[in-house]
Amino acid sequence: MSKIVLCDPTELYNILNQATKLSRLTEPNYLCLLDARTQRDYNESHVITARRVKQKGNEYLPPESVDLECVKYCVVYDSNTSSLEDLYELDEDEEEDEGDDDGDCQGPVLGAAIECARVLKHITCHPVYILKGGYERFSSAYHFLRSQKEFWMPQELDAFQPYPVEIVPGRIFLGDFRQACDPQIQKDLKIKAHVNVSLEAGPLFAEDKNKLLHIAVADSPEEDLLSSFAHISHFIEAHIALGSAILVFSRRGISRSCAAVVAYLMHKERQTLKRSWAHMLKCKATMRPNRGFVRQLSDWERRIHGATITDISDPHY
Repeated sequence: MSKIVLCDPTELYNILNQATKLSRLTEPNYLCLLDARTQRDYNESHVITARRVKQKGNEYLPPESVDLECVKYCVVYDSNTSSLEDLYELDEDEEEDEGDDDGDCQGPVLGAAIECARVLKHITCHPVYILKGGYERFSSAYHFLRSQKEFWMPQELDAFQPYPVEIVPGRIFLGDFRQACDPQIQKDLKIKAHVNVSLEAGPLFAEDKNKLLHIAVADSPEEDLLSSFAHISHFIEAHIALGSAILVFSRRGISRSCAAVVAYLMHKERQTLKRSWAHMLKCKATMRPNRGFVRQLSDWERRIHGATITDISDPHY
């Protein structure tokens, strides 16, 4: 039996926008996103690719077309559930009343998402996630990921274009060159400044030089990115202080830009390389800075903390 945990809106946003060559939403065992609201609310709008949970009487039914034992992420949401306190209280009551046949115990009334998750946790191998704040909070932050579409054909999922992942909610996004040149993405995410860590110059941002930092480096272990870490960090800090959202990008968004954002997190939060790396990996599973940049991040850690803390000889890096 799996456990039930809360999932922040940013976590679901990043789950929806993971990609390799194609969006990971094309993988049948990647995400099962379930809407536990009423049929009317679901028809009005829902999170993209979400399917509505069916009920038989008061019982929630697992989706028939999904092998939940193999699904990596199973996420359930209702309108606004934001706490698991009632679930914990009910679980404690059930443990205390185990073996009691009186049938008089009335536990708390649970939200639809929790009720559904309690059914699913007996089927899945991974945790069942409940979207914190439900549809109301998610859709207010990511209105562009709302949909009325109920069925997605494989070719439609193949054509789905992911958004940049979100590293610091509402402030720092990480993407690739295509995303950086897409005006709709800039509008939806309210991007006001850009850090381009690639050799290519983005034609979209040629007008306002104060809002674009271009670090022209190749994705090569021999390239020097370390000398730019301070500049990148200060540029990001300055624009965050102005309330701007920033997109950090490189050609593919997996090496140079990832190293730059890890360096910023280490600088801003006084974090170790290990901790910043773990946060980045949670946001973007495909991050792969080359070995030269990893060594430079280790040097950056030594500058910040006065000592090498993270063992980069670990195969994890």
